[in-house]
Parts: sequence; C-alpha cells; structure tokens
Amino acid sequence: MAENTEEILNETVNEEVSTDETVEATEETVETAEAATDNAEAAAEETVASDKKTKKGKSDKKLEALEAKNAELEDRVKRQMAEFENFRKRTEKEKATMFEMGAKSVIEKLLPVVDNFERGLASIAEDQRGPVYEGMNMIYKQLMTELEKLDVKPIEALGQEFNPDFHNAVMQVESEEFEEGIVAQELQKGYTYRDNVVRHSMVAVAQ
Repeated sequence: MAENTEEILNETVNEEVSTDETVEATEETVETAEAATDNAEAAAEETVASDKKTKKGKSDKKLEALEAKNAELEDRVKRQMAEFENFRKRTEKEKATMFEMGAKSVIEKLLPVVDNFERGLASIAEDQRGPVYEGMNMIYKQLMTELEKLDVKPIEALGQEFNPDFHNAVMQVESEEFEEGIVAQELQKGYTYRDNVVRHSMVAVAQ
C-alpha cells in the first residue's frame, strides 16, 4: 500500500514537473512568437519608410528634371524673342534705309526738272510774261510745294560763308559786294532731303 502511494506521489511529481516544463516551453514559444511579430512589424515599418523615401526621392528627382526642362524652355523662348526683336529692328532699319535711298534717287532725278523750270521762267522777259508764263510759274510753285512737303529744301548759298559740307566751289571771283570766302554767285542750287545733302550748291567764291 505504501509502495503504491509512493508511486502515485512520484507520478504526480513527475506530472507537475512535466506541466511546469510545458508551461515554460509554452511561455518561451509565446515570447519567441511575440519577438518575431515585433521584428516583423519593425521590418514592415522599415520597408514602408524605405518605400516612402524611395518614392519621395524619385518624386524629387522628377520635379528637379521638370524644373530644369522648364528653365531650359524659358531660356529658349527668351532667346527667340530677343532674336525676333533684333530681326524686327534690323528689318525696320533696312526698310527705312531703302526708303531713304529710293526717295533720294527720285529727288535727284526731279532736280534737273526744277532747274529747267527756273531757266525757262528766267528766260522770259518781264514785258513778255503772259498766260503761258503764269501757267508755267504755277506749275513750278506747285512742284516746289510738294518737294517742301517731302522735306526737300534749297541750300542757302548766296552771301553765305563757304561751307564745303553744302557748297561746291567751282571758281573764285573778284567781288566788291562780298568779302573773301563768301559765296558771290550761285551757279546751281543745292538741295537737302531731311537735312542730308542731296546735291551740293555749285558756287563761285569771292577772293
């Protein structure tokens, strides 16, 4: 009977020991599982953070690339606008120059007609100036008015100090009326167009 009781006690003790070991093993398993879960969560958080960082880095690079492209396009547009402005100014200048050259050429061709009008009017004596003379004189005045509207003006010569910029001296003459270096005779009228000489006055200068 005593032996049975001892065996039962031993078995009970063994069972308790086995139960304690099972509990300890279970607790260790739970702790291991919890640690694994924590590690997994940490790894997941790191992965998410890394993904966000990667995405942010890609987004920043994309934004930088777009800003660089935008700056390049703005620079190109500014250059093209500057080139167009230079082209416009150059074209206007060339156009104005061509107009001036064309106008000057036409005026040069008209001046001999003016000279012939003046010679024709001067050749008619005062006592013979009838309707024909009056008609020619009216046409002459009309022509001179139109030239004046175009800013074509005769150069003052007679009685003026000789100026090579406006006068072309073809001879020197003795003069009691004018001092030396003064234009004593105007042989052919000179004209300016917009303050530029179209034809110099042909003059004789007192000596």
